[in-house]
Amino acid sequence: MTFNENADISGGKVSSRGGGGNRGMKIGGAGGGAAILIAIVVFAIQQFTGVDVSNVAGGLTGLQGGEIDTSGDSALHCTAAEANKDANCRIQGAAASLQTYWAGQVKGYTDPQGIVIFDQSTQTGCGAASTDMGPFYCPSDQTIYIDPAFYDQLATQFHDNAGDLAQLYVIGHEWGHHIQNITGTMKGKNLSATGAASDSVRLELQADCYAGAWIGDATTVKDENGNTFLEPVTSAQIDDALKAAAAVGDDHIQETVQGQANPESFTHGTSAQRQKWFNTGLDGSPGQCQTFGIPVAQLG
Repeated sequence: MTFNENADISGGKVSSRGGGGNRGMKIGGAGGGAAILIAIVVFAIQQFTGVDVSNVAGGLTGLQGGEIDTSGDSALHCTAAEANKDANCRIQGAAASLQTYWAGQVKGYTDPQGIVIFDQSTQTGCGAASTDMGPFYCPSDQTIYIDPAFYDQLATQFHDNAGDLAQLYVIGHEWGHHIQNITGTMKGKNLSATGAASDSVRLELQADCYAGAWIGDATTVKDENGNTFLEPVTSAQIDDALKAAAAVGDDHIQETVQGQANPESFTHGTSAQRQKWFNTGLDGSPGQCQTFGIPVAQLG
């Protein structure tokens, strides 16, 4: 997915912390070596075999972090042209589009505090975070955290090329958790339970759907000057995003890591479910993303 180089993405609230804002990062390459392989295996085991680090890191169980030192944070100042070449700038472009899109979808909408790009580890409103946890949203400080090295991990371990639209899908998914937070969807959910019908799975599939809804409408979302943020999406880019959704399905990761899937420990949904709900949003609107209050069979 290509950014319109005439678009103004300066409103995207993204900052770097601890070296996370370095420009020129190559995504999807073979770099990282054994450390990346170890990190993604740890991430996969923790997040997808019954111990859901993203829910803990995301503060969904009420975990509170300590004081956060933001003195070293540096706001990104990218152009749309740079967003087409640089992974971190692409995050800022996504933020600018997502802010505008959701402002038109949710009554009383408020933006997240921003997106923090970090390097290896950082402190959040929900506790300490590291690359091993993957991208996540923290409700306590309403902030999305991401180490872009995650894209390399995804490509290296799970054979997804983590192209441009796949990267935007990840940001759109985490933004979807912010929508769930501010609309009250998260309130009262049992996030300690696992399994195909669990609240955790329903939240994740809904966030996939929200990401799809944004991407489906993204080429109509305009900046203050009337320029669309993004160029029309191609079928190859959609296929790339669907591959990313499949790569992070519970069944696929469990089979990759431990040789078999255990549905009773699912926390994010199967590959097929994640693709289904991304497509549901892509072909519809946020109103079609009703993963709660339906039988598990209808989840896909």
